Amino acid sequence: MTEQTEQAEHSRQADRTEQTPGADRTGAEGPALTTSEPTASPATGGIQPHRRTRPIGEIRHWPRSFADRLTAPLPGVRAMARLAREGAVRPGRDGLRGVPLLPFEPGPLPAVDATAVAVTWAGHASWVLRIGGLTVLTDPVWSRRIFGTPARVTPVGVRWEDLPPVDAVVISHNHFDHLDAPTLKRLPRHTPVFAPAGLGRWFRRRLFTRVTELDWWEGAELDGVRFDFVPAHHWSKRTLADTCRSLWGGWVLGDRLGRSVYFAGDTGYGHWFREIGRRHPGLDLALLPIGAYAPRWWLSDVHTDPEEAVRAFEDLGARHMAPMHWGTFVLSAEPVLEPLLRVRAAWERTGRPREQLWDLPVGGSRVLDAS
Repeated sequence: MTEQTEQAEHSRQADRTEQTPGADRTGAEGPALTTSEPTASPATGGIQPHRRTRPIGEIRHWPRSFADRLTAPLPGVRAMARLAREGAVRPGRDGLRGVPLLPFEPGPLPAVDATAVAVTWAGHASWVLRIGGLTVLTDPVWSRRIFGTPARVTPVGVRWEDLPPVDAVVISHNHFDHLDAPTLKRLPRHTPVFAPAGLGRWFRRRLFTRVTELDWWEGAELDGVRFDFVPAHHWSKRTLADTCRSLWGGWVLGDRLGRSVYFAGDTGYGHWFREIGRRHPGLDLALLPIGAYAPRWWLSDVHTDPEEAVRAFEDLGARHMAPMHWGTFVLSAEPVLEPLLRVRAAWERTGRPREQLWDLPVGGSRVLDAS
């Protein structure tokens, strides 16, 4: 397939996804489908929500597999054999020497009102995001250890008991370092959860009552904040029998004043970033992964390296970038401090103002300015 043909096919898939998402049927307990076509206000420069606005808590029916959404084939037998032969899945002793130097500076959450946007990095892909008066957790993992991975090398940046009441949770996909059952068990079961298509059943089995599953390019609104689910270059798997049975993606959250934050979740680099920026112009902040990228022959399709993350930021057209997905769990072979050093160097090469790169320590916070 030529590059032009591939791009055309991606475009057709995106159009099909927007026009006929996974399923439009509503379960007996769900509210009726509502569809709206809101437009952005030129005065605010706000995000432009997509045509499909789904009801909160709608019960939906999905295809058995989302494998057709993959942008690269999953590793086969030869790749698995090579990985087993080379054994390059964790850094060596030299690569771990930087663990004591990993930035960890927990502090109090910023005091903000309903007009402010603030982020606090709890570690890995977990953020405490305050927007439109809501407190939203992204991919919350407060556990010390996750399945199949050594214990975290930096503590959680925000103690659970120091969190304000959690108004909503967004989940990017079902991998264990992003969907942590012990952490989610701490939440009240009426907490609104925004999840990828096909993942609602996992939450309902755990008695969560306000689960909203979305397909790519769909959105929902909660108390004046819009949650849009957008594509990512990744995949899903939690057991031996559920590969790509649920979708994966990122989230764009926008408030009434037109401020917006993009949370990428897990992703490789590719064409979706430019499309997300086109459909959501004027993003104020992009939370982008920069770690778990080595060896590249194994991980390049699903995890951006630091240079690709900066390139993705430029494709998005966002104002600020905050790196994540590094310095918490040792998931791959690069030295633990390398992602931070490389993203700073890549940023410097762009010539962009240094203050637009929010390279926060674990536990660090920033408040978005009003301009």
